[in-house]
Amino acid sequence: MAHGIRIENLSKRYGTGDTAVDALKNVNMAVAPGAVVGLIGPSGSGKSTLLKCLGAVIKPTTGKMILGDDVIFDNDWKIKDLRALRRDKIGFVFQAPYLIPFLDVTDNIALLPMLAGVPNKEARARARALLEALDVASRARAMPAQLSGGEQQRVAIARGLINRPPVILADEPTAPLDSTRALAVIRILNDMAQRYQTAIIVVTHDEKIIPTFKRIYHIRDGVTYEEAGEGRAIL
Repeated sequence: MAHGIRIENLSKRYGTGDTAVDALKNVNMAVAPGAVVGLIGPSGSGKSTLLKCLGAVIKPTTGKMILGDDVIFDNDWKIKDLRALRRDKIGFVFQAPYLIPFLDVTDNIALLPMLAGVPNKEARARARALLEALDVASRARAMPAQLSGGEQQRVAIARGLINRPPVILADEPTAPLDSTRALAVIRILNDMAQRYQTAIIVVTHDEKIIPTFKRIYHIRDGVTYEEAGEGRAIL
């Protein structure tokens, strides 16, 4: 079965000798296109390190990472341009939306594909299609400061999807939201994963959304354990 992202025996060691710390220890994970999985664990468990490795922000020590059809890491980077990899193949959604305050909603979303060489007209058309899918098309010309918290997060999700990446990494995307808006964001992520066949990994401490995942990876002391989640329907 094809996977949006797969990692095999991934390890990350900080330091050397007696002071070395193994932040990740032979981690294995596979997330198929169209799937949304949860990644949970206590502070210091290795969540942030794993997310940074998956996002090609830091270099793992050993192991293998496969993104879509491409081996991107096999005991060393196999992709020369990591900035292009992050821009074109990996979508990021953070706890804070990080929208550019002096650009309107459409331009916030269209900026990434334009930077990748997509013509302005096409980039804006893609942005408008995503705003329609996310039910915020009426806010297309609004500035970020004019949006509610839930609207800002929907725009951030659209920005993460705009380059049609095979994987999205969502880091505490519901932390600042109340229960209704948090569940709405998870519903949107599930809908978008299915619609665009994107593999989505959600790092979270949010007890409100954990029951919604069909699959959960726990990480503790740098080691992952997979379990079946409740997969409770989100109405």
